[in-house]
Parts: sequence; C-alpha cells; structure tokens
Amino acid sequence: MTAIKTPKTAGRLFPLASTVALAALLGFGAAGCSRAPSMSDVTGSIGGQDAMPKGDVALRQYAEEMGRRYDANKADRRVAIDYAQALRKLSQHAQAVAVLQQLAVRYPKDMEVLGLYGKALADDGRLQEAAKVLENAHTPDRPNWSVLSAQGSVADQLGDHAQAQSYYGAALKIRPNEPAVLSNLGLSYALSRNLPRAETTLRTAVAQPGADIRVRQNLALILALEGKFDEAQQVSQRDLAPIDAASNVEAIRRMISQSNTWRDIQKVDRAARTKKPQTNG
Repeated sequence: MTAIKTPKTAGRLFPLASTVALAALLGFGAAGCSRAPSMSDVTGSIGGQDAMPKGDVALRQYAEEMGRRYDANKADRRVAIDYAQALRKLSQHAQAVAVLQQLAVRYPKDMEVLGLYGKALADDGRLQEAAKVLENAHTPDRPNWSVLSAQGSVADQLGDHAQAQSYYGAALKIRPNEPAVLSNLGLSYALSRNLPRAETTLRTAVAQPGADIRVRQNLALILALEGKFDEAQQVSQRDLAPIDAASNVEAIRRMISQSNTWRDIQKVDRAARTKKPQTNG
C-alpha cells in the first residue's frame, strides 16, 4: 500500500495509522505499510504527550536528558514518567513499556502511572495486557475520560466495537465534545462499517475548538472511503501540501478499488438504500 503522508513528526513521514487500522479490519490488504497504529495515532491526544518539545532534534535531546536523570534515580516518579512519554513520542514503545513497568511496580496503586503503562502496552501491540492494566487505572467512582478513551481504542483494536463505543460514550459524559474521543468514536463506527455515522461524528469532532490535524485527517479518510474524494482532498489540504493531500486520497482510492471486501460492503449498502419499505395491507 502506498504510504499515506502526514506532516513531519520527529523528522519522519509516517503512513496515516488510522488508514492501516481500517485497512486491516475492513479487509483491505495492508502489506507494505511501515508501522502498526499506535495509541496516540489512532486515538488523538490521550497520553499527555503534547507538552513534549517539537521537532526531532529537540525531542531527542529532551529524551537523552530525561534518560540521564532516570539512570541517576529510577525511583523518581516524575522523571520516569517524562522519560517514558518522550520514548513513546519517539515510537520507542518497548523501551517506554520497560520504564513504566518498573514504575508501576514501585507505585502499584498510582492511577496516572497505571494509565500511562496501559497506553504504552497498547502502543507496543500488547493489547490484552493493556486492557487489564487500564481496568485498574481508574475506578467507577472516579472515572478518567482519557483512560476510558484508551480502553475504547484497545477494544476497537481487539475487534469489540460495541464495547469500544460504550467506553467512548462514557468518556464523552465526562468530557462532552472532546474532539479526540469523538474522533475515536467516528473511527469505531467506520470499523463497524457504518460510514455515514462515522462521517457525522467526525464532522462534529472537527468543529470543536481543540480539534487537531489527526482529527481532520480522520475525517478526510472517512470521506475518501465513502467515495467523496474531492471533499476528502479539501479537508486534507487544511494541514497538508496539496500534493500530499492528493497522494493520500489517491492511495485510499486505489485501496478501495483493489478490495473485494469493500465492493461487497458497497453492494449491501446500495441494496439497503434502494429497498422499498414494506407497507401493511
């Protein structure tokens, strides 16, 4: 599959991870994509990484400094968290898991530590372990919307979209109109093969003041999957150069045209729309 371009993150161009997730779960061939989806890609801002320095050089320097501080005192909770978050931002997921695992042993009842540990496990593809850790990262009397959103993302990646949507709904009760959660929910509807509802939800997400590039590119993805290629390109161009936006849309167009599964879905959808309602008598 042709790489879907996004703006440079830490000096690299990555494929749009939500495209990979949808490709895999909707039956598209995802071979050739350079990495699996990470929690921060699929779910937007759920991990507290937004305070990290911007740019590859600054981020790596920050991670090296945090690493030195961590080596000097691994029991320092704040340093360990900051170091692990920098590692996650650099996609060094296994190392982030190792740091947070040790921290969780030292602070077994610390909800923030457990939440970050669960998200790092999910980044590393250890979904079953992530689900178990995230269950203990908040309590029914003190629910955390970010953890609920992460639980939803894990459930989606495990294929339980109904449970995922339940988690997102609970998160939105705590944090109404949070664009990251709405974006998650929209992708979950897409994974459930309900693209019209996915589009509506992602349009709501994009309209929120805190919506970022990930939310907008997810809307562009859904529009392209619906065959609304021109509109998808227009949305994508809000953040990408026109040539990159066009490349994204063209890659999705080719992916759809080569997918027998997608053609079957479209046939069912057309049949449902043209079926005449039954009348009594």
